[in-house]
Amino acid sequence: MPQPRVPITDDLEALLEVLPPPVRSALVRRGRMKDLVEIVLDLGRVPQARLPDQVINLDLPPVTHDDLVYVTGRLSAFGKDNRAGIERTLHRISAIRNRRGDVIGLTCRVGRAVFGTVDILRSDIESGASILLLGRPGVGKTTLLREAARVLADELQKRVIIVDTSNEIAGDGDIPHPGIGGARRMQVAEPALQHAVMIEAVENHMPQVIVIDEIGTEAEARAARTIAERGVQLIATAHGTTLETLLKNPTLEDLVGGIQAVTLSDEEARRRGTQKTVLERKSAPTFNVVVELLTQDRLAVHRDVGEVVDDLLRGTPPHPELRTRSSDGKVHITETPVPMEETWEEEAPALRDDEVPPPTTSLSIRGRLVRIYPHAVNRERLERAIRELKSPAILTDFITDADVMVTIRSQERRQPRRMKDAQAHGIPLHVLRGNSMAQMFSFLKEVCPPRGDGPTSSAARLPPWKTAQ
Repeated sequence: MPQPRVPITDDLEALLEVLPPPVRSALVRRGRMKDLVEIVLDLGRVPQARLPDQVINLDLPPVTHDDLVYVTGRLSAFGKDNRAGIERTLHRISAIRNRRGDVIGLTCRVGRAVFGTVDILRSDIESGASILLLGRPGVGKTTLLREAARVLADELQKRVIIVDTSNEIAGDGDIPHPGIGGARRMQVAEPALQHAVMIEAVENHMPQVIVIDEIGTEAEARAARTIAERGVQLIATAHGTTLETLLKNPTLEDLVGGIQAVTLSDEEARRRGTQKTVLERKSAPTFNVVVELLTQDRLAVHRDVGEVVDDLLRGTPPHPELRTRSSDGKVHITETPVPMEETWEEEAPALRDDEVPPPTTSLSIRGRLVRIYPHAVNRERLERAIRELKSPAILTDFITDADVMVTIRSQERRQPRRMKDAQAHGIPLHVLRGNSMAQMFSFLKEVCPPRGDGPTSSAARLPPWKTAQ
C-alpha cells in the first residue's frame, strides 16, 4: 500500500538560528512549527508568523533596524533577485528595500523536502513526457519538482540537471541539498541569465532531463522549446494557474503551442461554419502534459496539450483528469465530469416551445445514412457512440452537407449565429445539455437508430429545432 508522505527534513532549527532571539522564542511558544510557512519581519511592524490557514501577529515589539541587521548578517549574500539562503538548506529569505537600497523588510520562507509527493504524477514522469506545472504560490510546485528530480536521478538512473535560478530547488550554497538525490544542479548568477544557462546545460552536460523552476520570460520559453526539440525531457513550472490563463499570456503562450490569427478562404469558412478570421494553434506544444495544482493533494492533468488547446480555441471547455491523494497515501484518478458551465446546463430546465425558433421544415432521415455536423461537441465521444450503437451515421466537416447539426446548450446560447446558419440552410439543430455519453446516445437513438430499431414511423419526422433530452 502506498505510504503517506514523510518529510525528509525541514531544517527548521537552522532558520530559527538566524532570527532575533525574541522572535525565535515567540515562535516556539506558539507551537505548530510543522505548519509554519513563513515569518515576516517588516520595519516598524509586529513580526508575523504565517500558517496555511492563518496569520499570527507575535506578541512582540515592532521590528527594528537592529533586528533586520541581525538576520541579514547571518545569511549568504543577497542576489540581484533580492533573495538569500542558509547553507545546505531549502529556506529562502527575500528582502524588501527602500530607495537607498536599505533592507526594510524580510520574508523568511520555510523550505521542506518531502518524499512521496511525486506518486501522484509518477506514471507521466516515468513516461518521458515533458510536464509543465501550474498553480498559485505555495501550492507545492517546487516541492514536486525537487522530488521528481530525485526519483528520475536515483530510481530511474537518468542524467538530470536542475537549472536553479534562486536556489529554491537544491538549496543555498555550493553543495546541493540531499532532497534532489543524485541530480546535478547548475546555479544561475542572475535571473536574466536563466535562459542562457538552460541552453548551456544541454550543450555541455548531455542531460536526459532538465528541471526548471519559474519559466517567466519569452527568452526562457524559447529556450525551453529548443531543449524539447533536442529530445530532452523537461519538468518545469511557469507563471499561471490554469492552461487557459497560460494561453492568454502572450509571453508564455508558446509553451503550449501559441496562437495565431488565420484568414480562411470563403469556401473554408463556409465548410467550418465560422468567420473568415479564426484563431489557431501556431505550432506543436513544448510540453506534452500540463498539470494544474489545485491543492497539495489534488491536481488536474491535461494530456495531449495540442488537442486541448485546439478545443479551447474552438470554444470547447477542457476535460482534464482529476487526481486526488487521500490521507492514507492512495491516489484516486477520475475523469472530470461535464465542465462547470455544462453542469449548470444539465440542471437547467428543458427549453419551452416558445423559447426557440418555431419549426420550419421536417426531415425524414430514417433508413439512410445520416450526416451529422458537430459543433463544440466532443467528436471522439460522438464517434464512439456511433460505433457502439451501430448507428447509420457519419460526421461531416461541411455544414452545407449535413442532415442535422448538433451542439451543446452553452454554445448555442453563447453563439446564436450557429442556429441562424443552420436555419438558413434548412438544417435541423439538436442541442445537447452536455457532452456526456448519455446525451449522445439519446440523440443518436432518436435521429438515426440502427435499422429495424427505433421509434415508429410517426416519430421519423424530426422537427428541426428539437432539443435532445
